[in-house]
Amino acid sequence: MIDYRSDTVTKPTAAMLDAMFKAKVGDDVFHEDPTINELEHFAAEMFGMEASLFCSSGTMTNQIAIKCHTQPGDEVICDRTSHIFQYEGGGIAFNSGCSVNVIVGDRGRISAEQVKAHINSDDVHKAATSLVSLENTSNRGGGSCYDFNEMIRIAELCKQEGLKFHIDGARLFNAIVAKKESPKQYGEIFDSISICLSKGLGAPVGSLIIGNKEFIKKARRIRKVFGGGMRQAGYIAAAGLYALQNNIDRLQVDHDNAQKITAALKAKSFVDEILPVETNIIIFSVKNEMTPKLFIGKMKEHNILMYPISPTQVRIVVHLDITQEMVQKTIQIINEL
Repeated sequence: MIDYRSDTVTKPTAAMLDAMFKAKVGDDVFHEDPTINELEHFAAEMFGMEASLFCSSGTMTNQIAIKCHTQPGDEVICDRTSHIFQYEGGGIAFNSGCSVNVIVGDRGRISAEQVKAHINSDDVHKAATSLVSLENTSNRGGGSCYDFNEMIRIAELCKQEGLKFHIDGARLFNAIVAKKESPKQYGEIFDSISICLSKGLGAPVGSLIIGNKEFIKKARRIRKVFGGGMRQAGYIAAAGLYALQNNIDRLQVDHDNAQKITAALKAKSFVDEILPVETNIIIFSVKNEMTPKLFIGKMKEHNILMYPISPTQVRIVVHLDITQEMVQKTIQIINEL
């Protein structure tokens, strides 16, 4: 089966499984799991920040960050397609008691000018704006990447206005590789960073939230309240550590493979708009007699899985389990449609 539904479907490689098997473990609630401690230290150092916290999912790291940065009745600014708004079960309201001020951005990316226009005035009738959250890359934006200078402008605005600045970096390393950036650049401008280990990096589970020591101390307490305290979780932390040490640079392979598949789609008359492909995600719409259901059904006949994200759009996500042979077979079937 060739599975393009998400980069969350990856399986650990033999080398990653070996690292997991050899992991040293302890009780993480007591800060005694050496592998988790090593992972958290490694990630913090990578971004030039003070500390990090290992959690079970990116939703948890995002929700912990929002809870840390806000008070009930506050408001969070983000793009309308952001994962924190669209795909985290209303967690901003449920967990933090906050409202959301959404911006219609450009493929999931918002500008400093837009953020400034959405900051509420100091008015008792309005929610207090306290946090700005970006998503890089943007899932619904087709894996789009921010221009780093724009993020700097937003960071400067947040400082001027006394707002906290968070980034949902579920696929941040895809952006870093595509734009030839460094993690430390992000550590210099964000108050908190969430990274996912179980998407393009190939770990079976886990995400990290990164920030200063006081923030992570507070985050650890909130993780406990959320039921996220783990015990001998070093076995899965070992997979995340292996991923950070070995699977970042190879993300360029996924980006290149996405471009090859995109070229095949562009040649088909039933393909309408294809969002610009910058990383490992392809989002395209179909037209004429073709529908997402029909297209996906035809691909499934050849053991190729894809995902419909709207009545007209299909999403393809390339990842480390997709080989060159799989890409060539995918292109062949597309060509034959």
